[in-house]
Amino acid sequence: MEIADLQRTIRATYGARDRDRGVEGSFAWFVEEVGELSRAIHRQGHEERMAEFSDVLAWLVTLADLTDVDLAEAAQRYAAGCPKCAGVPCTC
Repeated sequence: MEIADLQRTIRATYGARDRDRGVEGSFAWFVEEVGELSRAIHRQGHEERMAEFSDVLAWLVTLADLTDVDLAEAAQRYAAGCPKCAGVPCTC
């Protein structure tokens, strides 16, 4: 799935609820999911990690959408490698 497609799908699926919750409420959910991802990385198996990575990604997409950030455009910052040194691998 392309990033732009994911952003459109998340917007269509959850956009109204996300707007009602707002940026602060959505950020709180994002942080909670990052905590769950941390536990999954350190204490759980692959399936749990996959689920938590997808939850974190979905909340990140929500936050981008609520703040008018096109994630596909934002990802271009890394298209040529490190945005600071342009190295692949990074030499900063």
